[in-house]
Amino acid sequence: DGAVLSPQLQRVLERVRSGADFMPGWQASRVLSEELGSGWRDKVASFEETPFAAASIGQVHLAALPDGTAVAMKIQYPGVARSIRSDVANLLALLRLSAALPKGLFADNALRVLQKELEWECDYRREAGCARTFRRLLRDDPFFAVPRVIEELSAARVLSMELGSGVPLDRCRELPQELRDEATRDERAFPLRSQIGSQLLRLCLRELFEFRFMQTDPNWANFIYDAGKHRVTLVDFGASRSFPKEFTDHYIEVMRAAADGDRDKVLQKSRDLKFLTGFETKAFEAAHVDAVMILGEAFASPEPFDFGAQSTARRILELVPGMLRDRLAPPPDPSYSLHRKMAGSFLACAQLRARVRCRSLFDDVYGRYWERR
Repeated sequence: DGAVLSPQLQRVLERVRSGADFMPGWQASRVLSEELGSGWRDKVASFEETPFAAASIGQVHLAALPDGTAVAMKIQYPGVARSIRSDVANLLALLRLSAALPKGLFADNALRVLQKELEWECDYRREAGCARTFRRLLRDDPFFAVPRVIEELSAARVLSMELGSGVPLDRCRELPQELRDEATRDERAFPLRSQIGSQLLRLCLRELFEFRFMQTDPNWANFIYDAGKHRVTLVDFGASRSFPKEFTDHYIEVMRAAADGDRDKVLQKSRDLKFLTGFETKAFEAAHVDAVMILGEAFASPEPFDFGAQSTARRILELVPGMLRDRLAPPPDPSYSLHRKMAGSFLACAQLRARVRCRSLFDDVYGRYWERR
């Protein structure tokens, strides 16, 4: 977020995100043979030796099936899964030595959750199952699509899926705000970036309160926009997780209370969620409620919320020092990944300068949530 990070740090993070090193060809071939068998090349018509993308734990190659279907084959770097536990332990030891961690951060708990999530991301069989689940859940969605898993080319360290068409979502910042309906030649124009932002928030709310199953990595590269079809293909499901009903029952009421401006209910439901113990200082309780109310502003008004003009991140950051100083208990485990996804969705809307009717999106999800119960 440009309101929080310096331009220099933003450039560094962008390079980290998109510029990981590639495995040498012989090493990638060895992983493929170990996972898929020595005859794996008989299952493809072509395979590009040079990867077209790389990340922290693997790289992606383009291939084609005998029927011509384009496929993205993700190959995990050797030894990644084994190194995670020691790397996280070393990171925690380093942070402790720095004496820079406020006690309210509960770094041990945060890093334990991080370690579990990284282990999930290294389990490509699990990710394949998550992708199949999302493909089923979104099979009738008019905007989002999930590629098919290619079972015969997938294993513990290799995941192959149909290749989606389009560009990563961050490229949508360059698209015009207006788009005409070419199919009907409708001369009325609608705001394209706001359409995309609205769909991102709709998906986020459906994942949490309808599916109770969420892909929690908000990386722009996980959303591939096809302007010709006006659809987004979802990729990378390693960070997917489920949420228990007890958690979502309380969380949806926290959001309802924030949208309605009910500070007392926000406080009570935060205790029900175990965000608070009930023994915090009044100052901490006030800061916590303030932060929730700031997030709830998007859902408070029936009018479109202008994410491009908001200062949500900066205002919440101003509350963080006091909250870290006085927090008595770590937040519930599901909240780490949930808030990463929600914050990422808000920041994506801000980058798109989207104006979204968040209240109507939430009201619809809220009504259907309790109807199903």
